[in-house]
Amino acid sequence: MLILLPPSETKRAGGDGAPMEAATLALPQLASQRAAVADALIALSADEDTAARVLKLSARQRGEVAVNAGLCTSAAMPAIDRYTGVLYDALDAASLDGPARRWLGAHVLIHSAPFGPVSALDPIPAYRLGAQASLPGLPALRRVWAVPVSAALADAAPSFVLDLRSEAYVALGPVPAGVDSAYVRVVSAGADGTVRALNHFNKRAKGDLVRRLALDRPRIASRAGFLRWAQDAGLRTGAGGGTGELELFA
Repeated sequence: MLILLPPSETKRAGGDGAPMEAATLALPQLASQRAAVADALIALSADEDTAARVLKLSARQRGEVAVNAGLCTSAAMPAIDRYTGVLYDALDAASLDGPARRWLGAHVLIHSAPFGPVSALDPIPAYRLGAQASLPGLPALRRVWAVPVSAALADAAPSFVLDLRSEAYVALGPVPAGVDSAYVRVVSAGADGTVRALNHFNKRAKGDLVRRLALDRPRIASRAGFLRWAQDAGLRTGAGGGTGELELFA
């Protein structure tokens, strides 16, 4: 099983590791796209006013321009520890033991805007770039990433993909057709049985789900296998409204 996670806008600063080594990141066939986006982001950072406008930074966020300028020279830390926010706080990877963290490294890719999907344990720097940003000198990020990421996922040949990304990041690399997969939407059922999608609790439920998987470390090789594990774990699931979708009840 391969799990795809979205990144978070909020990140821990600093790091105690050496700068990122792009050649060691998961899915090395994405090297040229990673270099192109990183170069464009660093070049943009040479002009703080332009960078703030392009990245839609507030006055309080202008320090992010300097963070981007150090993309290839600043200290790195594992991606699963770099990101903060509701999903990653619920996952709480720092509190997991060695086997659980190694399981995350083997089964989880986090889909970043500057680096594409990276392993949960790949060391990355702090940065500021969202999926819908447009960098000078580059096409829209969807055009940079979508086809190469889908091809890289196909090369990885996962038996099953559990897609927990937001729609903005799905657009940067759809799961290839023909791969057994499930796109998860977190929902709740009202007293009248009406099902509605959640926002804040969507992220928390996804973090909780990945934490439970890392602790259980099940052998899941298909959508049916995931549904069996979810049922045994006491989770309620159902068929989603779209093709390949899966509802997870919070």
